[in-house]
Amino acid sequence: MPGGFMNPFAAMNQLQREVNRLFDGYLPSLGAGFGSATVFPALNIWEDSDALYAEAEIPGVAPEDLEVYAVGDELTIRGTRKPREGENVAYHRRERGTGEFTRVVTLPVNVDADKVKAALKDGVLTVTLPKAEEAKPRRITVKAG
Repeated sequence: MPGGFMNPFAAMNQLQREVNRLFDGYLPSLGAGFGSATVFPALNIWEDSDALYAEAEIPGVAPEDLEVYAVGDELTIRGTRKPREGENVAYHRRERGTGEFTRVVTLPVNVDADKVKAALKDGVLTVTLPKAEEAKPRRITVKAG
């Protein structure tokens, strides 16, 4: 480079590529099941006055390969995404992870585990988590004093 100037951003980008390559190569052997640094499955969680709702993106996972647990203020989603199998299969590129996964999140309130419902449609798991009675807002009547 002219004048000995080195672009520090180019060096940082190269370092990031090397670290990503390192993790992509080693994470599956550590039992993560998914060879990327991202958390799987991706979740959205929101609430209204009666319940919490969680949506998880889990394409390629069958309902029978899923387990959903709700205890107190904790939601656990566990499952397995199986690899495509067949005779004479030769992958040219394999970026979608396979194997077992577990995602545990702490919820902002306790939920009524007996009333939790889960549905899987188009690769999106939707979990409805009714709030425990003690977690629901209560309207307090104000009396004139």
